Amino acid sequence: MDFQEEQDMQFGIFSVGDITPDPTTGRAPSEHERIKALVTIAEHAEQVGLDVFAVGEHHNPPFVPSAMTTLLGWIAARTSRLTVSTSIAHITTNDPVRMAEDYAMLQHLSDGRVDLVLGRGNDGRLYPWFGQDPRRGVELTVENYQLLRRLWDEEVVDWQGEFRTPLQGFTSTPRPLDGVPPFVWHGSIRTPQVAEIAAYFGDGYFANNIFWPKEHYIRLITLYRERYAHYGHGAPEQAIVGLGGQVFMRRNSQDAVREFRPYFDNAPVYGHGPSLEEFTRQTPLTVGSPEQVIEKTLTFQEFFGDYQRQMFLMDHAGLPLKTVLEQLDLLGEEVVPVLREEFEARRAAGVPSDPPSHAARVAARAQAAAPVDGAADGALA
Repeated sequence: MDFQEEQDMQFGIFSVGDITPDPTTGRAPSEHERIKALVTIAEHAEQVGLDVFAVGEHHNPPFVPSAMTTLLGWIAARTSRLTVSTSIAHITTNDPVRMAEDYAMLQHLSDGRVDLVLGRGNDGRLYPWFGQDPRRGVELTVENYQLLRRLWDEEVVDWQGEFRTPLQGFTSTPRPLDGVPPFVWHGSIRTPQVAEIAAYFGDGYFANNIFWPKEHYIRLITLYRERYAHYGHGAPEQAIVGLGGQVFMRRNSQDAVREFRPYFDNAPVYGHGPSLEEFTRQTPLTVGSPEQVIEKTLTFQEFFGDYQRQMFLMDHAGLPLKTVLEQLDLLGEEVVPVLREEFEARRAAGVPSDPPSHAARVAARAQAAAPVDGAADGALA
């Protein structure tokens, strides 16, 4: 039985939570202002009809999202429908015991409106801050995730590994809501081993799809799909894929380019490099009208196949909160409704529209545990 609920593809926004001076004014928000702005952005995302808000874990300036479940728990309490997620939670440097407990607690408080993207992070300085060796990133990813899965799936865990002290008879509390842990995506921009881990466990794979040409992500996503099928989870096209994207919109494309250019030119991540025009040609960044955003985003399905979640980066590089909220209005009112309709019209039969929801996973678990028709009678015969 297929427990995939009949829902639309998911759309949302993801943030890195950077504090960057506005190049047009020279002013940077305070940490307090930026943290409160993230909450406002998440609330507004729900109001305009988006499905997901995600934020990435960082532990150094100029970023503020360090206490992930605190921030996401507050957002979950102030929303009613929005799925809260991570755009990256560090599986390498966080203690799997702490992660198992924190995200199960968030799952209970949000009534199941949580999933998470796990990854290694993109700053090698992070590892020694948390007592780890950056040269062991892949090994940490594998071992820590294996332990995290066991802590969620098993009531009592005996475990010994290389990177932390052993566990004897340990039970993580609270237990996952309804006995089903949060859905996990594995995020990567460069590491084939991460695609392999996602495929092995039948988890989702999230390609942030921002800074690299499409050919780079095609290779990673194709690998994930092939290995997903290899491990018996379904056909390659049924694998659960999420993509990032990056847009800036005004109703007139020339206005969008003129307004966004100083932010692009001074952004810490890609400023002082290729021109705005070169970057938009070579990467998924779209700066223009809502119609242009729709047109370019629809090409993602042509490049990567049918997928289940599309996230957009919209609040970075010093853009003021007022501008970000205006972007969300355009996204929710003019872009996403068209994308929902077009993506579903083009979707192949038998391919899930959205990621597995908590309710669908609970139902699947119940079905898997139920006896086959007639099995009980046969046992008593």
